Amino acid sequence: MSELFVGLMSGTSLDGVDAVLADFPDGRPRVLGHAHRSFSPALHDTLLALCQPDENEIDRSQRAAIELAHLYADLTLALLASAGKDHGTVSAIGCHGQTIRHMPALGYTVQLNAPAILAERTGIRVVSDFRARDIAAGGQGAPLVPAFHADLFGNGKRRAILNLGGMANLTLLAPDEAVRGFDCGPANALMDTWITERLGRAYDADGRWAASGQVDTALLERLLAHPFFAQKPPKSCGREQFNLPWLYAHLPERLVEQDVQATLAELTARSVAQALTDAGFRADEVLVCGGGAYNGHLMQRIAACTGCTVRSTAQEGVPPEQVEALAFAWLARCTVKGTPGNRPEVTGARGLRVLGTLWPA
Repeated sequence: MSELFVGLMSGTSLDGVDAVLADFPDGRPRVLGHAHRSFSPALHDTLLALCQPDENEIDRSQRAAIELAHLYADLTLALLASAGKDHGTVSAIGCHGQTIRHMPALGYTVQLNAPAILAERTGIRVVSDFRARDIAAGGQGAPLVPAFHADLFGNGKRRAILNLGGMANLTLLAPDEAVRGFDCGPANALMDTWITERLGRAYDADGRWAASGQVDTALLERLLAHPFFAQKPPKSCGREQFNLPWLYAHLPERLVEQDVQATLAELTARSVAQALTDAGFRADEVLVCGGGAYNGHLMQRIAACTGCTVRSTAQEGVPPEQVEALAFAWLARCTVKGTPGNRPEVTGARGLRVLGTLWPA
């Protein structure tokens, strides 16, 4: 029996929105369509600025949330049109929203969204606010995708699923072991911000600029001294910890710009390798999703640092840019069915919880 859900994801990399239309004919997801839309430069800059305290945040954040909701709606309607599906055939939209502040230690997390507008525009009920219930139960509220990773990629092998978005997070899958997962540090956020700052480019295509530089070992060690890397799971991170001011505070007086980029790529690779070691997890392979899967230099450095076979999730049938959006289609389905979507062993919550808030069409 067909069960259609839309998943929408805009992550900390701030590269735009991914949308997938998924069917669950036998309980497992099958992607019927995918669409992407980049943020306008103005919206990108607004969202990036809102990650740090500033003036008039309430008004600016709500205006941005409304703009986001219309972008989500436009993309959803375009996705359905391209797939030849009517909105009435879709059970729900799972929309994570745009994280601008994640402070689980203080009991809150903020994902910009206007789900009422999204429901009104599309005529489809919306599931949003996925993190809040887990945090209310004492958890980190993130990462939420390990349960989905286990369902999609669990196949009896010892696998690490590595999402390289703005931040990097790992899911550890092994036969007869509880699913584990946690954030392990920055990924694209710092590299993208640095190349934008220095060269005016949105990202380092295939990691070529990083590959042209040399790792500054002294800088790398200063960056790796951040307390987050020594913290034991459950743990999650964001631009609150890893941002441009933090990077500038550690830069040497004399620097070679491409050497900084090379060092940031190495920071991601080393922190992933260290996280696997600290977890005592020997992976047969590392499957990579998120935009970082298209960074050839970074993929090579992760393979070198971990000593593992490193492959894209595309080789498992799901392109890297679709995995996170597909996860929120899956999580929306869990909400609609009243099925818990968190993993307490991952987030640290007191138990299994049904996640999300449902907005009627």
